[in-house]
Amino acid sequence: MSYILPQASSVSLSIDRFFLGSLALCLAFLLLVTFFIVYLSIRYSRTRNPHPEDIEGNAALEVVWTVVPTALFLVMFYYGWTDFRTLRNPPPDALTVQVTARQWSWSFEYPNGKRTGDLYAALGRPMRLELRSMDVIHGFYIPAFRIKIDVVPGRTAEAWFLPRLLGDFDILCSVICGTDHSAMLSKVRVLPEDEFKRWYFSDEAAPPRAKKAGERKEDRGGVLLQDKGCLACHSLDGSTMVGPTFKGLYKSDAAFLKREILEPSAFIADGYPAVMPPSEVSGEEADAMVDHLKTLR
Repeated sequence: MSYILPQASSVSLSIDRFFLGSLALCLAFLLLVTFFIVYLSIRYSRTRNPHPEDIEGNAALEVVWTVVPTALFLVMFYYGWTDFRTLRNPPPDALTVQVTARQWSWSFEYPNGKRTGDLYAALGRPMRLELRSMDVIHGFYIPAFRIKIDVVPGRTAEAWFLPRLLGDFDILCSVICGTDHSAMLSKVRVLPEDEFKRWYFSDEAAPPRAKKAGERKEDRGGVLLQDKGCLACHSLDGSTMVGPTFKGLYKSDAAFLKREILEPSAFIADGYPAVMPPSEVSGEEADAMVDHLKTLR
């Protein structure tokens, strides 16, 4: 059996089976009910039965249409509850990551203090997520992992997963959260366990990414702008977004730009809202970002 989405987590297959089984059952009952509606409408039409008769109760039939739906409902409830219970009980050795949602980006903080704009995970190792929103309701959704949970301001939501496939998998927002809702995108980047550990215990902002043939090598500042979620509000091509475009932003004052990165409330550009969150970058990372902005003429 093939699926449109990869089964990238430990629960993907069981959720797919439950969904497809429920869909098949509903479809079968739809066809059955439709058949009887059409058949009985023809069989007992006025032309075939000009003199209608009263129909008395049928105890056997009433037992069947009561017991069978009840049994089917209990079976569906059992499998649904089993998956739900699994999704709500992470393994005790799961790595806990703090997830922050804001208009319009995701950010991830690890137990060792590292912060990224993409979520890095180790293959075959469980990861527990504690999710919070800084502004409005967002929906944390990883289609390939079959995870979707609302993130409500003032509350902490929880989810967990165990990745089964290497690669990059989309993170979306499933709730319309504002004008740039469609741009609230990120990735789960599943790495081999040894590579994840090397990154986790190193000073690197993000693991090195494999480049496709002919792809331009990206400098550290560009990687940081992506991983820290800056590109959710600032464009690179001059187009208008929540914040000023990065194209042509550098005029000659590197110190000013660095301060803006580290202290976003120090100066608010005219015509733009004061919505930039507190800085989650170091001074060294800010220098690398400014160096990259110099190249965006």
